[in-house]
Amino acid sequence: MPKEMLPVVDKPAIQYVVEEAVAAGLVDILMVTGRNKQALENHFDRVWELERTLEAKGDTGRLEKVVASTDLADMHYLRQGDPRGLGHAVLKASRHVAQEPFAVLLGDDIIDEKDTLLADMIRVHAKRDASVIALAEVAPEDAQKFGIATVEAVPGSDDVVRVRDLVEKPAPGTQPSNLAILGRYVLQPEVFEVLERTEPGKGGEIQLTDALRELAQTGAGGGVYGVVFRGRRFDTGDRLDYIKAIVQLASERDDLGAPLRDWLKRFTASF
Repeated sequence: MPKEMLPVVDKPAIQYVVEEAVAAGLVDILMVTGRNKQALENHFDRVWELERTLEAKGDTGRLEKVVASTDLADMHYLRQGDPRGLGHAVLKASRHVAQEPFAVLLGDDIIDEKDTLLADMIRVHAKRDASVIALAEVAPEDAQKFGIATVEAVPGSDDVVRVRDLVEKPAPGTQPSNLAILGRYVLQPEVFEVLERTEPGKGGEIQLTDALRELAQTGAGGGVYGVVFRGRRFDTGDRLDYIKAIVQLASERDDLGAPLRDWLKRFTASF
C-alpha cells in the first residue's frame, strides 16, 4: 500500500492533503505518482457499484463520504517514471503548470486543518511575487533529515523571512540554522528553468532544494521567502508520527473524541 493511502482515522492521508489544497482555494490538482500507486487514482475516482449499493440501502451518511472524495477538485495524474527525486517530480509537472505560479504539497505531510499554512503562503506569494517555502524549527540533532535554510528577518513580520541560502540534509553539526523545510511550497514558474539544469545531488536525486537555493541566491523569480510554521504537522511516513496523527485527530472529533479521551485517560493511568 502506498504510504499516502494509509488511513488516518477514516480517510487516507492523501485526502487530508487534497482537502488542504482545496480549502486554500486550489481546485486544479496534478498528482505525480509512481509504480504501484494506482490506489491514489482509484480513491478519487467514482465507484459506481458502491455508490448504487449504498443508495439502495439508504445509507446516505456513507454515500456522502464516498462521493465527497470524488468531487473535491479537478484531478489529474502523471507518472514520474524514473524515481529521480522531488525536483524531478516537480519538473515533470511543467507542461501542466505552464508559466503560472503553483503549489507543491507532499503527500505524506498532514497539516492540521485548523492551521492556515498554505493560505498564508499564497498571501505572501501574492504580496512578494516570489517563491515561498514552509519552514519549522527542528532540534539540532534532527537537522540532517531536512533541507535547512539560512534566513534574514523581514521588517514588520515575525513569521515571514527572506531565504538567503539552503542546504539539503547537512552533515551533523554543520547546519546553518534550525529552520527546516516542510513539505509545502508555493513556487514561481522560473523554478522549472533552474530544475532543467540542476545536477543530481544528495542520494543521486535532483533536489528541489538545490534549485530553490539558486533562486534564493540570484533573486530570480523574486527570490525565495519562508513562512515559519508553528502549528501542528504529522509525518505519516514516520511510524510514531502516524500513530500520533490518528490519536490526536480522532480525539478532537465530535463523534469519537469524548469516548476516546476517556479511554486514553484510563489506559495511560495504567502505566
